[in-house]
Amino acid sequence: MRLRHRRSFLRLAAGAAAFPSLSRVASADNYPTRPVHIIVAFPAGNASDTIARLAAQGLSERLGQSFVIENRPGAGGQIGVELVVRAPPDGYTLLVASAVNAVNATLYGKLNYNFMRDIAPVASICRVPDVMVVNPSVPAKTVPEFIAYAKANPGKINMASAGNGSASHLAGELFKMMTGVDLVHVPYRGSFIPDLLGGQVQVTFAPIPVAIAYIRAGKLRVLAVTGAARSKALPDTPTVAEFVPGYEASAWYGIGAPEKTPAEIIGRLNKGITACLADPKVNARLSDLGAIPMAMTPEEFGKFIAAETEKWAKVIRAANIKPE
Repeated sequence: MRLRHRRSFLRLAAGAAAFPSLSRVASADNYPTRPVHIIVAFPAGNASDTIARLAAQGLSERLGQSFVIENRPGAGGQIGVELVVRAPPDGYTLLVASAVNAVNATLYGKLNYNFMRDIAPVASICRVPDVMVVNPSVPAKTVPEFIAYAKANPGKINMASAGNGSASHLAGELFKMMTGVDLVHVPYRGSFIPDLLGGQVQVTFAPIPVAIAYIRAGKLRVLAVTGAARSKALPDTPTVAEFVPGYEASAWYGIGAPEKTPAEIIGRLNKGITACLADPKVNARLSDLGAIPMAMTPEEFGKFIAAETEKWAKVIRAANIKPE
């Protein structure tokens, strides 16, 4: 009799132990059952906001629930990240992860979170390379000519950026490190385009959407794109890497979630983003933004973020870049 009771107890105990796991799978299978909030750590209209809205629309169509964008700007993107880090790991609060997060890990001496530890990689979305452009008064028409001109005029060429630690600044510092040229960094809080057009600064590394109209009008001369491959928006323009092997500097965007978010939910979101990136309409819209679709598994995206964090840490330390 005791043996029969013991067997019954063990069967019940095994069933009880399995129940939470089954419940998590069932929950993931039904996910999402209510609106999902995607936190953008920058203001509306920013590139991360535009790309987030594309992803949100694609996920809403494929997963049958609203994916709502929430802009939570401030502290160089830290406020939005902290909000997601503190959110329940249930898949209903997500983050637009970006190159800024990889940079901030080194740029700021102390953060209230560890991005690599506290945010789980879900899916990458795209890369957005810059263009290296010069004022037409600069005699160089190619990257090798610019390098030669800069070496003949050390400390006399002004390089504009959107501020210390910005993407344009880091792209320029990486170029300086890899070519040995001496450019004077001029950080701007507002737009540097007026001064670039006026010749007060001579070179910059600018987002394609910002510069392309001036390039087409002949007001700025494009020397190269900073990505690993040529841009569809400027197919005849070479990459910097064609002349400086190994050079690559791009903004990038993806989706992250609080650590401990169930793998089944992360997989479902990743599948939705991957399907979204395969949609020709989404591809066309990304091309309009100068972006290149970048589909990865969560594991691949995690390794990519780690590599980007290490890459920009070296640049920040070598150039002794401090936040403004």
